[in-house]
Amino acid sequence: MWCRRENLLVIPVSRPISGPMAIDTDTAPPTRGRIGRRILTLGGLGGLGAALSACSPLKVLNGLAPGRRVAQGLPFGAGPRRTLDVYSPARRDPAPIVVFFYGGSWDSGAKEMYRFVGGALAARGCVVVIPDYRVYPAVRYPDFLEDCAAAFAWAATNGHAYGGAGSPFLMGHSAGAYNAAMLSLQTDYLAAAGAPVPAGMIGLAGPYDFLPLHDAELEKIFGPNPTPPATQPINHVDGRNPPMLLLAGTKDTDVLPRNTTRLAARIRAAGGPVADRLYPGVDHREIVGAIGQPFRFLAPTLRDSLAFIADPASVARRAA
Repeated sequence: MWCRRENLLVIPVSRPISGPMAIDTDTAPPTRGRIGRRILTLGGLGGLGAALSACSPLKVLNGLAPGRRVAQGLPFGAGPRRTLDVYSPARRDPAPIVVFFYGGSWDSGAKEMYRFVGGALAARGCVVVIPDYRVYPAVRYPDFLEDCAAAFAWAATNGHAYGGAGSPFLMGHSAGAYNAAMLSLQTDYLAAAGAPVPAGMIGLAGPYDFLPLHDAELEKIFGPNPTPPATQPINHVDGRNPPMLLLAGTKDTDVLPRNTTRLAARIRAAGGPVADRLYPGVDHREIVGAIGQPFRFLAPTLRDSLAFIADPASVARRAA
C-alpha cells in the first residue's frame, strides 16, 4: 500500500527552469515552460513502494541515517533562518569539512530534512555543516548567497572544534548547488564574510545558466527581465576557481543536465579544474537521495563525492 499523500514529506527542489541556455530543445519535455513543485514519491526513487510502503523516502532516508549529528541550531547570524547543524565522525582525526546547501527554489527548505546527507558523509570521515539560509519572500538575490557565505565562514572558523581541518568544501543540491557554485566562482561573497577559498565544490543537479526567466516568482527573486547576467554562475568563470565536481542525471527534467555540461565546458575552456559526470537514468531527486540508504544503488553520488573530497585536484585533473 502506498503512503497517503498527506503523510508524505516534501523535498523542495528547484523549479523546472526554461531558457535557451538551460533547455535542451531536442529533449526538453513539452511542459518546460511550466513551473511547479514536485513530491519525492516512493515511485520516484526506483519504484520501491512495495518494500517501503509505510514511509515516505525522506523518512526512510533519515530513519536509516547514521546518528552523527553532534550540534543543532547553532547561530551563524541573526534570526531563525541563520542557524546550522553539525555532524561529526566517530573518530576525531583531522577530517575534511563539508558545508552542504539544500535546494528548494530559493523559497523553501529546512536543514532537518537532510540528516541523511550529514550522517552519510560523517560516517565516512567528514565533518558536515548543514545551514538554513533565508529565502524568498523574506529576502531576494543576493541575500541568500550572503547567508551561505556567512555559514561557510563559520565552518572555516569553528570546524576544528568538531575534528575538522583545512578549508571547507562546498556542496549543494539544486538551488543549493547554485549557491555553492556562485560562492566558488564569484569570490566576493566569501571575501566579504572573511572566509577562505574553498577546498573544492560539489554540485548536484545545479542550475548554473538559466536565463531568460519565464516565471514571475523567479523574476522577483533574481530581478525582472532582463535579469542581470551577473546572477548566473557561468558568467563568473575565469579559470581561477577551486576544483569543482559537477554531477547530474540524464533524466532530470527540473534542472536539465545542460546546466552541468555547459558550466563544466566553460570552466575547462578557461583552464580551470573541473570534472563533470552524468548518471544515466537518474532524475533530480534521485541524485541526492542516492547519498543515503537504501537508495545508493540509484547512483554513485556518495562514492564520487568522497573520492573528490579525498583528492579534489587529482579528480579534476584526470577529467581534463
